[in-house]
Amino acid sequence: MEPTISRSIDVPAAPGTVWSWVTDLPRMGELSPENIGGRWLDTPGLGARFRGRNRNGELQWWTRVKVVAYEEERRFAFDVRTPLGSRVSRWEYVLAPTPTGCRVTENWYRSGAWVVRKFMGPRVTGRADRPGYNVRSIEHTLAAVKARAEEQAAAA
Repeated sequence: MEPTISRSIDVPAAPGTVWSWVTDLPRMGELSPENIGGRWLDTPGLGARFRGRNRNGELQWWTRVKVVAYEEERRFAFDVRTPLGSRVSRWEYVLAPTPTGCRVTENWYRSGAWVVRKFMGPRVTGRADRPGYNVRSIEHTLAAVKARAEEQAAAA
């Protein structure tokens, strides 16, 4: 399955370091413009569940999430569903070592029923153009990962 949106960035941090950031659910809000955190419902790993929390201005919502790929320091992917169980999307982080740190790729896969995409999603999230927003969101998140890595490298 090809991602709907895919963006990559090179960062001056080891894959293990970046892995710890993208799987640290309570602190994800420090990197993402929409996600404000989450919490594991199970021990982190393949098949684990977590609850994500998001915000757009005054609108706030939560999602049911299941991990579908968990390859430490390499790949973290999860399927997102509404609180009622309707499919929404899949998000994925892929980490690849480089000579100066790692390349981080964030992928978004659109899924779910037409009615969720056309009516429920915009009403709950306040975003009528989800793909357009997610391009900016992914770019924001990747830039925040790079900035964190550069801050840590400068402090070392």
